Amino acid sequence: MPKYERVLALVTLFLLQAFAVGSGVAVANLTPVDRSLPRPPAVAARTPLPPAAPPPAAAADAPMPAADALTGELAALASGSGAEISAVVIDARTRRTLFAHRADRPAVPASTTKLVTSVAALSALGPHHRITTRVVRGGPRAVVLVGGGDPTLTARTPSAGAYPRYASLADLADQTAAALKQTGTGEIRVDYDASLYEGAGTAEGWKPNYLPDGEVAPMSALTVDAGRTGDGGRVKDPAASAAKKFVRLLKDRGVRAELGERTVADKAAATVGQVHSPPLSALVERTMTVSDNDVAEALLRQVALKRGAPVSFEGGARAVMAELARLGVAEGVRVHDGSGLSTRNRITPLALARIVSLAASAEHPELRAAITGMPVAGFTGTLAAPRYTTAQTAAGAGAVRAKTGTLSGVSTLAGLVHDADGRLLAFAFMMGDGRGPVDPARLDRMAAAVAACGCRGGT
Repeated sequence: MPKYERVLALVTLFLLQAFAVGSGVAVANLTPVDRSLPRPPAVAARTPLPPAAPPPAAAADAPMPAADALTGELAALASGSGAEISAVVIDARTRRTLFAHRADRPAVPASTTKLVTSVAALSALGPHHRITTRVVRGGPRAVVLVGGGDPTLTARTPSAGAYPRYASLADLADQTAAALKQTGTGEIRVDYDASLYEGAGTAEGWKPNYLPDGEVAPMSALTVDAGRTGDGGRVKDPAASAAKKFVRLLKDRGVRAELGERTVADKAAATVGQVHSPPLSALVERTMTVSDNDVAEALLRQVALKRGAPVSFEGGARAVMAELARLGVAEGVRVHDGSGLSTRNRITPLALARIVSLAASAEHPELRAAITGMPVAGFTGTLAAPRYTTAQTAAGAGAVRAKTGTLSGVSTLAGLVHDADGRLLAFAFMMGDGRGPVDPARLDRMAAAVAACGCRGGT
């Protein structure tokens, strides 16, 4: 096993023990690592945690930090030179505010929006929900490939034992070819249906370069391999591209297939074959760990579907807000997309911290994937080394678990951290207004300061 994997395994075990201990906090086991995701860089210089290292004190027994002591540690960091910071730290169990610096000021959340989207999706649909891609009959010599909005649908055949197992267009072609041969169908036309999604292809506040730069694919209910091209860009018509790939796969299986046209399948049409996405919990973990914009936008639309709203940016945003209101955490949140690419999104630090606390609570086990998917500081996802490797941030390595957010002139960080006494705290730090340079290391230093501080009264 490579050294980084040994270190990651030890850190994961440590965090699972720490986050699961104590009343008011419950975190599920992390799902196995998806080897198709970007690997964190090697961390050879970091000392692994010993396997027998005891977890921090139970949250129920650990003392709560004194607000004045914690403020003494964070105030200078929050108000230092550079881009303006808004910040809050709350007790994860009681949700008592322990440090606040412009905590009620709405700020551009960037990709911490994915936390909001993920919590709404898990609440509305449940962690076991799956998205289905189907082939249905379209006539005597036609079938229709029907997109259900699966953002992880792939043309490849998953390797044996892969987790999560993504829905495969190759598997769907196997089913379709077998069914067609069984009925003695000769030539077949393949039409395609991506009508599930509606509305504009981009959200309010999206910059013109997002699509051409490949930051996100054009919105489509039928997309294969995230619509990526060999040069790192995205196809202009994901549904047509998916249908072309499906035709090629059918031909590879001996079916005389030809590409048809975009259509809307009959709702009563007989199903020829179908494949299913990984469970929603795995999709949430992916979007949280690697900040996957495509998955986040798909989750937004799944919430809209569940709540009977238009399956669009506007409908999805309204559905997410309605779900947050049902959970009691909508105050201070205004979103226009699911990924956080929109510069018009506004969330207060206090709202983010309360959502983190809710997702970590024992009362809402269905929301756990929003926590287990958060990157581990210094080790995984968007918080992998070189973050949390300096003298000023090392205390946060392995102790901070948080979602990052980055746009031009904006940097955000929201998640959980155990302080030096073992108390579990939720925090949200937000920097910049999109008009000047930002330094994410300032937020890392703040999170590390919380991890290092016992912060009892009089200390």
